[in-house]
Amino acid sequence: MDDLKAKYLSLIAAAGDEAQIEDLRIAALGKKGEISAAMRELGKMTPEERQTAGPALNALKDEINSALAAKKAALGDAALDARLRGEWLDVTLPSRPRRQGTIHPISQVTEEVTAIFADMGFAVAEGPQIDTDWYNFDALNIPGHHPARAEMDTFYMHRAQGDNRPPHVLRTHTSPVQIRHMEKFGAPCRIIAPGRVYRADYDQTHTPMFNQVEGLAIDKDISMANLKWVLEEFFAAFFEVDGIKTRFRASHFPFTEPSAEVDIQCSWVDGQLKIGEGDGWLEVLGSGMVHPHVLQSAGVDPAQWQGFAFGMGIDRIAMLKYGIPDLRAFFDSDLRWLRHYGFASLDVPTLHGGLSR
Repeated sequence: MDDLKAKYLSLIAAAGDEAQIEDLRIAALGKKGEISAAMRELGKMTPEERQTAGPALNALKDEINSALAAKKAALGDAALDARLRGEWLDVTLPSRPRRQGTIHPISQVTEEVTAIFADMGFAVAEGPQIDTDWYNFDALNIPGHHPARAEMDTFYMHRAQGDNRPPHVLRTHTSPVQIRHMEKFGAPCRIIAPGRVYRADYDQTHTPMFNQVEGLAIDKDISMANLKWVLEEFFAAFFEVDGIKTRFRASHFPFTEPSAEVDIQCSWVDGQLKIGEGDGWLEVLGSGMVHPHVLQSAGVDPAQWQGFAFGMGIDRIAMLKYGIPDLRAFFDSDLRWLRHYGFASLDVPTLHGGLSR
């Protein structure tokens, strides 16, 4: 045992890296190591011999383990010292200019919209961006032959052959959130549903992914008059223009009846769009009274409840308010653009403090 002790302590002291330490550990204490082999010999000894050899072998094992751990720690400290000597920083050098991040216009406008509708008693509802075609189409009274259900307009998720589950799509609007909310909470309700939506389109005013907010109000005596008041209050607060005029034009949407597209008063002066003045009109959203089929799909009795719904593009109203000419720029990740159109991180929109800078 004295020979083994002297042998391994000298080898451990001479080891130059952690790999050698590991090799020595295996040679001494591994399954086939010398000290492990000596411990297996205890079974062949007499009880008297074991009483002497056993404690001595255990003490040797503990001493070798301690020597290995100490050498490993010493090698680690030496490596750290060498690294610290090689990597240094002159703390007297001037610091880099501190760069402050900015809030993306989409995030800012979403907060502005949420603040306005929250003041009118609307809660925020959310739902999955990948949903079944039943929630995205059928529950919203969109028939199977409708053009919106074609693969050229909607992104369908891949299904393996023989998969009998219902088709899933990237939602084309946030209307499925309305169905899910009514299923869970019933009526009455008053919500907005902001979020990302997806359609197969790409040009200056369309992108495959964009942001939308929809509103829903269900009660027993809601009418188009309530819808008109809500939208006019929203536009006045959002564009910060008192007495902004709206115009409702008859339209058709499968999920509302009657349906109307809504225009707001505007003018073009020297190529600049001005909201709330002039003789021009600009379409901004679609709306209407919720179709009875939609209420039935969500488990709400249309004989007792009625309400209105509307939907608008967050990207579009952000472009109108802040003079952003190209929708695609929202997704280009251009820091120069973001520094120009972005908002200060502490510029939190509130109705009493002002929505925008």
